[in-house]
Amino acid sequence: MKKLVVITGASSGFGQEIAKIFNADGFPLLLLGRRLEKLTALAETFDHAMVAEVDVTNQEQFAAAIHKAETQYGPTDLLVNNAGVMLLGNVQNQDPQEWQTMLDTNVMGVLNGTQIVLDGMRERQHGTILNMSSLAGKKTFVNHAAYVASKFGVHGLSETLREENAAQNVRIMLVAPGAAETELLTHVTSDTALKDYEAWKATMGGITLDPKHVAETVKFMYDMPQEVNIREVDIAATKQDA
Repeated sequence: MKKLVVITGASSGFGQEIAKIFNADGFPLLLLGRRLEKLTALAETFDHAMVAEVDVTNQEQFAAAIHKAETQYGPTDLLVNNAGVMLLGNVQNQDPQEWQTMLDTNVMGVLNGTQIVLDGMRERQHGTILNMSSLAGKKTFVNHAAYVASKFGVHGLSETLREENAAQNVRIMLVAPGAAETELLTHVTSDTALKDYEAWKATMGGITLDPKHVAETVKFMYDMPQEVNIREVDIAATKQDA
């Protein structure tokens, strides 16, 4: 059997598409997320998959799920830190709790997952951690201040980790998608920010990036030999001007 792939935020969007493409190629999977019913429904169509309801900000819960899967499928060879939250709003009036939620999930969640699998990968001198960031991790967008802060953090921590683990042959990769057809917007509480985003989306013809192409990119990156690290891919709809 192929090596274990762990995907956070696997119940929808990028995570779900990444899970589908790795299942199609025969990889055993651990699918993590907060909506167990969606994860279970997805896993039922797969050959070798475990699911767990996990909040990535809870390292103990996160680690328990990974260790359970590793008992069955062997060590994690790929961790996709995909779980993320995007709550648009202007700093002048956004609820600070929304800032905290984004920083906890988007930054602490990535750090938690990385720490859980990193020692084993370093010992084996083999393994890949792929962090799902955003174009908002390298350029700014109006009404995205706290989200941008969290994703700049993901870019920064990813490159630091890559430097720290290069000598142990562990790959740290990063994918930065632009606007995409995911469920990220469903939690936005600012009507103004949402209207601005939808108007921007309309300039792209009303359809943004299909998550399946992000999944194809992740698979291509991982399929490179262990001695090759595609450090970062920025991917967006051609019509996205920002």
